[in-house]
Amino acid sequence: MNKMLLDIPIRFETKRLIVRCYEAGDGPIYYAVGARNREHLQRYEAGNVILTAKTEEEAEILVRELHADWVARNCFFMGAFDKTTREFVAQIYVGVVNWDLPEFAIGYFADKEHEGQGFVTEAVRAALRFIFDPLRAHRVRLETNETNTRSRRVAERCGFVQEGRLRQSRRNPDGTFSGDVLYGLLRSEYESLVENQALKGANPCH
Repeated sequence: MNKMLLDIPIRFETKRLIVRCYEAGDGPIYYAVGARNREHLQRYEAGNVILTAKTEEEAEILVRELHADWVARNCFFMGAFDKTTREFVAQIYVGVVNWDLPEFAIGYFADKEHEGQGFVTEAVRAALRFIFDPLRAHRVRLETNETNTRSRRVAERCGFVQEGRLRQSRRNPDGTFSGDVLYGLLRSEYESLVENQALKGANPCH
């Protein structure tokens, strides 16, 4: 099926979170999150798109561009918000690797004020349901720095299998080198996780 004919939800919910596509009016929130997390993201996410907005106006333009990319099926950026407080807790990125396979890549970061509370794991599990169901993925890939212990734990808790390692592929801010760990998750593995109720709790809705 052509990607433009896929019925893709723009938001879904978990037990604690609302995970949704960015939309017009999110600029001030997005700018505040980027400013608050600038130092927090420097080690592993220095190139994250959220850090490119220098003003609220630039952030508003950016979230509208991200929304347009979602509609065009180019990539899928989404914010995860606490249901109770409505606070931003994490960002999930789903990139297109190959529509023909299909294969996607996933990335994420936690807001510095909400680390260690399981929000990213919960949001990633919901995003995997989004990727394997409406996007009809055959596989998902994930790449993270070998020293990023939190990110690796999320990948492993969500069922990803380590597929390889790139040695000294990054120069760190302090001048040292580190590598990347490559993970993958196949549809058959995902379906097994669902059967075992490891990914329950995500309910896609329009």
